[in-house]
Amino acid sequence: MTSSTLEPHKAKRGEQTTLVGIFVNIGLVLVKGITGWLGHSYALIADAMESATDILTSILVWVGLRTASKAPDTNHPYGHGKAEPLAAIMVSIALVGAAILIAVQSIQHIQVPHEIPAPFTLVVLAVVVVVKEILFRRIAKVGDEVESSAVKADAWHHRSDAITSLTAFIGISIALIGGPGYESADDWAALLASGFIIVNAYHIFRPSFGEIMDETPAGDWQQELKVIAMTVAEVKGIDKFRVRKTGFEYFIDLHVTVPGSLTVSQGHAIAHAVKAAIMEAKPAVYDVLVHIEPD
Repeated sequence: MTSSTLEPHKAKRGEQTTLVGIFVNIGLVLVKGITGWLGHSYALIADAMESATDILTSILVWVGLRTASKAPDTNHPYGHGKAEPLAAIMVSIALVGAAILIAVQSIQHIQVPHEIPAPFTLVVLAVVVVVKEILFRRIAKVGDEVESSAVKADAWHHRSDAITSLTAFIGISIALIGGPGYESADDWAALLASGFIIVNAYHIFRPSFGEIMDETPAGDWQQELKVIAMTVAEVKGIDKFRVRKTGFEYFIDLHVTVPGSLTVSQGHAIAHAVKAAIMEAKPAVYDVLVHIEPD
């Protein structure tokens, strides 16, 4: 049993992948911003802005993971795990803000004539798409392995950046192929990208908000734990079963029915046996509260 609601090795992995994303984004902001300015592409500049928000939100995720890894204290007896989904919610809000800013400025640029983007901007965008997709897959894999909504949110932020870059690539390609009259194609691409970003923000927000609200986690393992509890001697049935996720770990409350003729000491021993069986089967379970009901 760890002394924190957030297993140290999981927190460490999450922090490491988040830091990698921060340093990659710092480089991409500079490359995309300078290239967009020199190449007369607002879509690429908007892409740089999206990467800049990636840096800020990744810092939020890192802070959230660090906070969630703190040990329980007097004011937080269940630990600080809620900081982790809270960080993910803040990421989703930042994404919506970035999407609105990009959309507003895209509309403004569409209404003002400007030069066709330079061809070399396509090379930069192609590289960015590849880098961002690799980063997304790496971080998303870690997020799944450690069951972190904040790390998953950070991964999806990278995916939204890849989508923004891809739409910019398509828009600039249309402008270059179409020639005069198609100058605003990359602005339309940036506007389209803002829609994709909002959709991704929702996918980040929904599970994180559910976790904050103690929504029952998805998955079949809940039924599996009921079966495990039933394997304990003298357990006749499961009356109630509740699960909530805090950080990377789970808290379980369940009522088990046992023969009414058993003594208090025997019932107490059965409760400990049920708890031990569940926690041995599922290391991600932090605590199990067992209530004994007479059959």
